[in-house]
Amino acid sequence: MRIVAFPPILFGLATVALALCGVELLLHVGLLNQFVIPFPSAVIGSFGRLFSDEQLAHRLFVTGSEAAVASLLVIVVGVSLGIFLQERRILRLAVEPWIAAAAAAPIVLAYPLFLVVFGRSSATIVAMGFVAGLAPVALKTIEGFQGVKKTFMNVGRTYNLTPSQLFWKIQFPASIPTIFTGIRLGLIFTLINLIGVEFLINFGGLGQLINDLAERYDLPGVFATIIFVILVSVVIFSILERLERWLRPAQ
Repeated sequence: MRIVAFPPILFGLATVALALCGVELLLHVGLLNQFVIPFPSAVIGSFGRLFSDEQLAHRLFVTGSEAAVASLLVIVVGVSLGIFLQERRILRLAVEPWIAAAAAAPIVLAYPLFLVVFGRSSATIVAMGFVAGLAPVALKTIEGFQGVKKTFMNVGRTYNLTPSQLFWKIQFPASIPTIFTGIRLGLIFTLINLIGVEFLINFGGLGQLINDLAERYDLPGVFATIIFVILVSVVIFSILERLERWLRPAQ
């Protein structure tokens, strides 16, 4: 008997569709509260009016622009900081626990302070996203470089490689998987805090839209916007995965 293997993406989509059908059925029979959970069919039907009436594409552009700036800062500063600290043992030992504490702290609660400094503007949103995502990138960069096997370094030295050649030909390529893990974590924290601050200060793009829809008690619109944010995040992290594979052609 031949067993047909479905691609993972098709299996995932089928699972989601089955779950939505189940929720729709439970709402129809009254086992779930319609005032808390909207009908999935109503949520799906909300996408059209979100684009036409709520300018979803423009709001995505606003949030995307803020996220792009914050993410670029997170990657450049986080990786640079990690490289700088891993080469200075005493400084790293002194600073690393504080960076780890910052990674665990609820940065979003500090938004009133950022409002005082930057005002109610996109600068506040970008700054919050940057601060939230910086620590994971720096920590994983340190971990990546610290985890490079000494055997690789010794082999490089036997070929009389310069420090710059050791960095670009051995240390950095060997650290890429760990660095990208940190970048993924950093971008997750950045996006969560960025949209969260948009929601809290009612300014910006997608976060402000969720706030507006929630105040109008438009549950289908709220859930549709949240799903849209999730789908955009999936696309972003798929691109990151392909970029990592491109930087590691041997694997």
